Amino acid sequence: MLSPLAIDTFLLDYHLGHVILLGFILSLLGAAPLKSQRVIASVFAGFGLIFFMSPYTTMPKTYILIGIPLILIGTLLWTMADG
Repeated sequence: MLSPLAIDTFLLDYHLGHVILLGFILSLLGAAPLKSQRVIASVFAGFGLIFFMSPYTTMPKTYILIGIPLILIGTLLWTMADG
């Protein structure tokens, strides 16, 4: 069993931006078998909003700026999806 000190030193290298990015990638991998462009578009737009609305003190500003293109990509994919 790992000691809490070992876990803490491992987790100190990461911040909220890394966690949200990992969640975004895992969500895309989970939505890929559905083959629905609207589901993938909602994942892009949803995580774009999460990146954009997250507090700037918990991660670098580049992660917050990633939210703007993700929102735009999500809305473009949604409008191009077949009804």
